[in-house]
Amino acid sequence: MANGGPAYGLSWEVQQRIDKQYDPELEQILTQWILAQCGGIQLPEPTKQKFQEWLKDGTVLCKFINSLYPKGQASVANTDPSNKAFKQMEQISQFLWAAEQYGIAPTDIFQTVDLWEGKNMACVQRTLMNLRGLAVTKQDGLFVGDPNWFPKKSQENRYKLKEGQNVIGLQMGTNQGASQAGMTGCGSRQVMGTGLG
Repeated sequence: MANGGPAYGLSWEVQQRIDKQYDPELEQILTQWILAQCGGIQLPEPTKQKFQEWLKDGTVLCKFINSLYPKGQASVANTDPSNKAFKQMEQISQFLWAAEQYGIAPTDIFQTVDLWEGKNMACVQRTLMNLRGLAVTKQDGLFVGDPNWFPKKSQENRYKLKEGQNVIGLQMGTNQGASQAGMTGCGSRQVMGTGLG
């Protein structure tokens, strides 16, 4: 956490769960894709903190989203680096707006503070993965990379999801022993002592 103080109690537990969702393997794959897509960008060191710092000012993200649009139709006009916090957050917001215009659902987009303060880098990874998937499906010739690639964890998760489709969980309930005895309709009065509605 860049600007927040230390977390304690429940806040600490929640942050630990969020941090466990971060995938270092996915970080490397996303980094390589961004570098291939944009070209001419410096490679960050392979750590969560360096990945966050690399994306934090919004410059890389803006150049990246512009690379997914045809030449002359860039969605973010200004991609100059800045040391000012407001300008950095503004560029992240511009990336998020452009990603939504590109077709990413608003529910799949991270919040500016998730990246800028490093609060939820796993959410940043998910947004970039969703963007990758959308870029592949558009088939407009602007995607750079292997369209058939998925990280190992993603392949494992897909397999688990397929297995889960064959199982009817107890959450679905059961109808054994179910009856409506004793139920009354809405608004009807129950006659006391008789059990009749």
